Amino acid sequence: MNDSRFGNSMAALSFALWGLLPLYYQFLPNATMDELLAFRLMASVPFAALMIIFTQRKRIDLKAIFADRASLSRAFIASALMCISWTAFTWAMTNDRVIDASLGFFISPLTMAALGVFVLKEQISAGKKVALVLATAGLSYQVMQYGQVPYIALTMAIFFTLYGWFKKKINYDWATCLFVEVLLLTPFALSYLIIKQATVGTVSLESGWQTLLLYIGSAPITLLPLIFYSMAIRLTSMSNVALMQYIEPSLQFVLAVFLFGEVFDEVKLVSFSLIWAGLLFIIIETLVKRRPLAKP
Repeated sequence: MNDSRFGNSMAALSFALWGLLPLYYQFLPNATMDELLAFRLMASVPFAALMIIFTQRKRIDLKAIFADRASLSRAFIASALMCISWTAFTWAMTNDRVIDASLGFFISPLTMAALGVFVLKEQISAGKKVALVLATAGLSYQVMQYGQVPYIALTMAIFFTLYGWFKKKINYDWATCLFVEVLLLTPFALSYLIIKQATVGTVSLESGWQTLLLYIGSAPITLLPLIFYSMAIRLTSMSNVALMQYIEPSLQFVLAVFLFGEVFDEVKLVSFSLIWAGLLFIIIETLVKRRPLAKP
């Protein structure tokens, strides 16, 4: 198997694993979000360190990491942004709102395009312009019909987009960056858990070892797909990765509707259909651009 095909396989595997995450969180119904986030940060540190050692065959150079103050500060901000997006995602996973999480991942590429247009003043293709208009129409329809903003989906998409924006400005390699992100917030997470346990008590530490292991397990199950994803982006084109990213919300949508029995009414049907139509424009446009021109 050549590098490109292997990269495509790794991309598909990573998004499939992310798409199946709702199955894990079904074992943590109504989980305490603050404790889940704290354990996810702390438990990620050793796993992220092992990623550096085993995937890049090098030692962790803390002196070099802390010497780059600009990257360090940006990594701190990026990690905080990711925590907000991840908390919204896990809340949806553990509160029977998987469809909302799916919507967030469907519109995430569109919020990235919107950032490029309105903040970075980038020029985007006609297909992406159509997709943005249709996505806006789909979300607006849902707001008008329900009388409320899909805040979970928008929080996930917007803060994940901002996370990616700050990540682009960090000089560390992908594995080191991930390690730094969780390392910087771990002292806050540990301090918070100690204070909470000493004052009001914690659910994770007082509900048995099975529950504690599930809280700790939230770290490796989110990092494992990231390893495959990071391998993919080095071996295959970004356009291939971009097309495969829709595997994740598609799997989550199928699980939500057909396995978890979440409500998918006519309002959501219209809203999702408009967003899917916009994504279809992007996919078709990408495939057309990749097709080689016919020889005369």
